[in-house]
Amino acid sequence: MSTATFQILRGDRSSATYKDYTLEVTEGMVVLDAVLQIQADQANDLAVRWNCKAGHCGSCSAEVNGMPKLMCMTRLSDLSLDKPILLQPMKTFPHIKDLTTDVSWNYRTKKKIKKFKPRTPDARDGTWRMDQVDVDRVQEFRKCIECFLCQDVCHVLREHKLHDQFIGPRLMVHVAALEMHPLDVEDRREDLKKYNGIGFCNITKCCTKVCPEEIRITDNAIIPMKERVVDRYYDPVKKFLRLFKRKNNK
Repeated sequence: MSTATFQILRGDRSSATYKDYTLEVTEGMVVLDAVLQIQADQANDLAVRWNCKAGHCGSCSAEVNGMPKLMCMTRLSDLSLDKPILLQPMKTFPHIKDLTTDVSWNYRTKKKIKKFKPRTPDARDGTWRMDQVDVDRVQEFRKCIECFLCQDVCHVLREHKLHDQFIGPRLMVHVAALEMHPLDVEDRREDLKKYNGIGFCNITKCCTKVCPEEIRITDNAIIPMKERVVDRYYDPVKKFLRLFKRKNNK
């Protein structure tokens, strides 16, 4: 049996310092196991958010050795125990205490996105018909567990703090799930350009790399959204056709 040292950020946003905790490591142990053991035996007031401990709720997001991860899905056997394991809260969001952050900005911002607007049902029988290929396209986005690791690693939010101009990869996935839904008829392209800041994303794919659900955020959500905005506002041929159509309608 081996031992591991965890260097955990303790305190609130006004005064936080790192403190070391050492404990014995057992086979199959994950980072969250260690944190909860430290909380039980050495630091009863350690603040940590968790729920399912099975990689489905997204609650235990943190930074392990500088990388955004779900603590419940990060095995100690995959980490080097020769030096302290650094545990920090997500840096993109306001620090509350210890390993917890205030992620409410994500939910407030999500409420501003235009909601699902279904098209008119089929006149023949009052139902909606969809091709399976269109259904399959949006199913990937439904896997999101809102762990916000993609938001944490996004440099536009993490480094530049442009929360008021860019909604981030998680909410781009949400928009993509709506925009690509075979029944949705709402047009969100203007919002993507003006208010959601899709132009700030420079396709680094860092969000895709950290996604625990392996959603191809950049390739399947953000890039198609960028293409829709470009087609709407920057394609010279389509701009000319729209202008020609408006003149003919006068």
